[in-house]
Amino acid sequence: MQGTLSLMGSPQLISVAQALQAKGELFALATVVARRSPVSSQVGDKAIITADGTLTGWIGGSCSQPVVKREALAALREGQPRLVRMRTDEVGEIAPLAGITHVAMTCPSGGEVEIFIEPVLPRPLLLAFGETPLVRALAQMAPVVGLDFLSVDDVSGLTGLEPGAIRSDSFAVVATAGHFDEEALTLALRTEARYIALVASARRTAAVLEVLQATGLQDTALARIRRQPGLDLGARSQEEIALELLAEIVRERRGPAPAAQPGALVDTMPAPDDLSLPMAAPLLARDPICGMEVEVAGARHTYEHDGQTYYFCCPHCRTRFAKDPVAALEAGGMPVG
Repeated sequence: MQGTLSLMGSPQLISVAQALQAKGELFALATVVARRSPVSSQVGDKAIITADGTLTGWIGGSCSQPVVKREALAALREGQPRLVRMRTDEVGEIAPLAGITHVAMTCPSGGEVEIFIEPVLPRPLLLAFGETPLVRALAQMAPVVGLDFLSVDDVSGLTGLEPGAIRSDSFAVVATAGHFDEEALTLALRTEARYIALVASARRTAAVLEVLQATGLQDTALARIRRQPGLDLGARSQEEIALELLAEIVRERRGPAPAAQPGALVDTMPAPDDLSLPMAAPLLARDPICGMEVEVAGARHTYEHDGQTYYFCCPHCRTRFAKDPVAALEAGGMPVG
């Protein structure tokens, strides 16, 4: 998994995290790292936020939670951690700094809090076909560079492999020494693996591609197969060839995801779950009293005025607004009517 999990003293969160990891689901871990009273959270408080915006744990009340949910989903989309500083000073006057998000703290309490959010993502999968010294070398090296590893030793093992389980962040290497190259490649091409490599001689590669083309696979699908895979490091041994392959996979992993090519997948293959599928950011509204951003879905404190719904972070703001909506809107610089 990407990101460090520090959940000591949080048995409930440990259980939640383990369940999510077992299912291969991504989530973000939010930790309170600094505070200035009065705020309800304490340094070390933690919460887990899943891709659907569900928050489990504690990082503060109604002022903090919408911000943390929003920033957690952004961290999951980008795959990068961030520090969220909720401060009472003028955030517009603070110079931007990579990895730090400044948010105005407008709650009546007047406290401040800093929350570190780290995405925890399923590790990419390296799927290797074959029972060869090269595959055994890949099995030893893949975990070292942060990859989960799965091998299919023979053609019979293909029947138990569901193509839909191979996500778009997966890598496939076919190195069967000629035993079941065609069958392995046919299955790999029915997945959304971002990298598919055939390790074979030029003559053998040409023969394999000819067989696949005869089965009806289009050129756009066959173009996904890397015919001379790996970074050229002058490898001689099988272990060195494995290193060349992993070097190319690391470069591919850290680069941008390739654009989908029309016809690149077998038409009968249903689309698997896609880790890189963008998660919709929650719809937010601005509290007209304090300026806090409030998540519209499930908002508890609302007020109807002149045919429009207004959203509030707490009952206090709603009560102040209800006394004189027009004056509140004018004071907050929001359109009246």
